[in-house]
Amino acid sequence: MAANKKRCEFRIMAPEAREVFLSGTFNGWSETLDPMKPDEKGMWKKIKMLTPGRYEYKFIVDGMWILDPQCGETVDNEHGTGNSCIYTA
Repeated sequence: MAANKKRCEFRIMAPEAREVFLSGTFNGWSETLDPMKPDEKGMWKKIKMLTPGRYEYKFIVDGMWILDPQCGETVDNEHGTGNSCIYTA
């Protein structure tokens, strides 16, 4: 099954952030499971290996849930705030 997984890199520019997490349908919307790491310019990154499908996600930047500003597709959620959406093949 591992052969079917695709490398997906999630990124968000947040130079002032103290901590950033990636949360989505791929990790049960965990607020702590996927911490992101910043580079020297403040670009936070996380690589996930995902099987083909559709995934909804958000970033948690210093406790605030944020849509991915680079993602062109959002979907409604039950909180009325929307989620970013990614498809893997």
